[in-house]
Amino acid sequence: MIEAQLWHPVMASHEVRDEPVACALLGQALVLWREHGHEGQRIHAWADRCPHRGAQLSLGRVLTGLHGARLECPYHGWQFGASGRCQHVPAAPDLVPPAGHAATVFEARERHGLLWVRLQTPTQALAAVLADPPAFVPGTDPAWRMVLCGPYVLDTSAPRLVENFLDLSHFGFVHEGWLGERSHAQVQSGTVDEGEAGLVVRDARAWQPRAYAGADAGAWIAYRYDVPHPYAAVLRKDATEGDPVSNAIALFIRPDGHERCTAWFAMATQGDGATDQELIAFQDAVFAQDRPVVESQSPRALPIGRSAPVAEVHGPADRVSSAYRRYLLRLGIELGTC
Repeated sequence: MIEAQLWHPVMASHEVRDEPVACALLGQALVLWREHGHEGQRIHAWADRCPHRGAQLSLGRVLTGLHGARLECPYHGWQFGASGRCQHVPAAPDLVPPAGHAATVFEARERHGLLWVRLQTPTQALAAVLADPPAFVPGTDPAWRMVLCGPYVLDTSAPRLVENFLDLSHFGFVHEGWLGERSHAQVQSGTVDEGEAGLVVRDARAWQPRAYAGADAGAWIAYRYDVPHPYAAVLRKDATEGDPVSNAIALFIRPDGHERCTAWFAMATQGDGATDQELIAFQDAVFAQDRPVVESQSPRALPIGRSAPVAEVHGPADRVSSAYRRYLLRLGIELGTC
């Protein structure tokens, strides 16, 4: 299952502090916990099951002492070190636990204000493409200010949501008066480069009724899109003459099934005077416009041709979404498609 070889966002970083936290990814129950040490912090993601008698490790606690950080099982107090191996059994304190007395450990990383987990190591053919969580360069540049919006839980598939994010032609209808106008519905799809590592879309353009905060008229706005991951996409709009603001928005999605997903938006800005809360409120409002339309799409899984119950027709403005569908087919993505 290629989806298990991908990095997925599972939770915002700030939600895991001193205590273990339960979550799930692709049907796998997980416990997330944070190790505090002299060299900084490290996040861990394990199967939420003690190998002794199957209790949920997320009900336990994190211990910090001379022997380093450990996760203690709530049932019998077994203590597991950062490697996952049991280090101490209180009922038999002289026992040296064998290697098999260990929790199931998964890869975990922190990126862009989120915790990312991968359940399986990718095959050699995919290792280079899927080596890291998707990049979001402005989010790691101190010259940019970043805020995290979400989570947003939706009754639709992750690919449907990515395709909506890449679609400029809905701006004048779903986001009329905000991102577009129906009287200026024409869009320019730009150029699309397709490769094993995803998609790059340059010079895509749409009319916006207010090009920037101080504008008194609309203008054509140029966007760049990157799709570095089947369930992620990045939009970037750089400052132009008269417009001091540069924006970049990354959409990161956790697939929760064929017809359900959880999404976050990482927003990075330069030159924007809005407060963090105002940026979040704006994203919440825009997403509230998208939600009923995206959740109404049938089928909720993206029909890319394998066993689609109905066919979907395409127009000239669908060049990017068509490239995205080909990307999913090349990778063999099944979760959220039909």
